[in-house]
Amino acid sequence: MSTSAAVLKEAPDSKEPSRPRKQLDVAMLAGIAVAFIATVAGIASTGVKLTYFLQPTGALIVLGGTIGVTLITSPRMSLVHSMRHAFSLLWAPETDRAALIEELLGYGKAARTMGLLGIEPMIDRASSAFLNESLLLAMDVQQRPELQAALETKLRLRERQGEMDAKTLEVAGGFAPTIGVLGTVVGMIDVLRQFSNVSSIAYGVGTAFVSTLYGLGLANLVLLPAAHRIRARVAETFEVHEMIVEGVLCIFDRVHPTVARERMQSYLREK
Repeated sequence: MSTSAAVLKEAPDSKEPSRPRKQLDVAMLAGIAVAFIATVAGIASTGVKLTYFLQPTGALIVLGGTIGVTLITSPRMSLVHSMRHAFSLLWAPETDRAALIEELLGYGKAARTMGLLGIEPMIDRASSAFLNESLLLAMDVQQRPELQAALETKLRLRERQGEMDAKTLEVAGGFAPTIGVLGTVVGMIDVLRQFSNVSSIAYGVGTAFVSTLYGLGLANLVLLPAAHRIRARVAETFEVHEMIVEGVLCIFDRVHPTVARERMQSYLREK
């Protein structure tokens, strides 16, 4: 067997791309369930019927006002990307960093033997789109500083885009309580119109403050947690991409596999 064939056998050679499988993020779903159950149980423990908190007027003001303000403050494409990012939080892509290191080392061994052009047939089987793009870029450029600058620019842009997605939800979460107070003011005005009816005043005051509850709940149970979750996901993805950049630079420099392994293992989490 020739040397090139042996290297190809050692390199990533799965018949199908080893893309991470989508799995539901159990931790996030459990958090949503706990928050919802705790809120409902807390309300029920007061002895007040849950139907008392179902106020269409308050819900319309809070939800409609928050959506409207978000449309005003966020460009259309930023809003679309933010919604997509928020929906993707339901899924937990499992990235095996140790397996990714072995994959990068396989490409490195092939590049040391056959040159960068020799790994071109294997690039389509890369485990992630970012790795695929980075390897293709490594074959196109001639100078290492040029490659490093291009990869670092991609990293910064992806991190900035993730921050923008989180910021969109964070801004909406900042306005929601204020709009809830606005709904409360509207409810209080309605109460003052019926000032002569004492029983109606007592009921109306409680109803008015439900709008504030809606605003606080929407902000602190949905929007702000989702924004923080996006930031956490972006930070985790940034570390993985940074490790890929380190590995691709090692491939470009023809670094010995032992040295390359030591450089990339610093990105592994200690157990």
